[in-house]
Amino acid sequence: MTFTGLLLAAGFARRFGSQKLLAPLPDGRLVVQAAASNLLAACGRVIAVTGRDERLMRVLDDCGCQVVVNARAGEGMGTSIAAGVAASRDAGGWLIALGDMPYIAPATIGRVLAAPQAATMVVIPTFEGRRGHPVRFPSMLAGDLLALQGDRGAREVIDRHAAHCLLLETGDRGVLADIDTPADLQ
Repeated sequence: MTFTGLLLAAGFARRFGSQKLLAPLPDGRLVVQAAASNLLAACGRVIAVTGRDERLMRVLDDCGCQVVVNARAGEGMGTSIAAGVAASRDAGGWLIALGDMPYIAPATIGRVLAAPQAATMVVIPTFEGRRGHPVRFPSMLAGDLLALQGDRGAREVIDRHAAHCLLLETGDRGVLADIDTPADLQ
């Protein structure tokens, strides 16, 4: 079963104060370059959903992502998920990752993809019992994902299908580590 990676990169970074996805990490890569390369290392196909930031779109294209512009990005993350799923209806499922999470190890992403019961389970990585990202969704939930709106992301889909969720302990702190402020870049 082939999963498509969806890299959500259409946010507005209000807490950060500027385009955080284009901020440099200590290793010199941009936040979104690291997040994209980690996802690409595990998924053969990655769709990056953006707003209309031309520089961000060029960086993601250069990384090897298929860039999809979400004209409704201002309405929230749900619309970005729906846009990514709509652009990849042929996928066997989706691995939804966030562009501001550059520290998830590719091996962890691979474990989430390889978890059992791929056809019926939502797979959520955890670290010390706390839920993180990326989250894997089976293709049978395409309709639920396409109907998303607002800023809750896919939480409502997870809540609605709680009996079909597999929590996968990873030992990878990166599944929780996002970039919200400049201090998070260290």
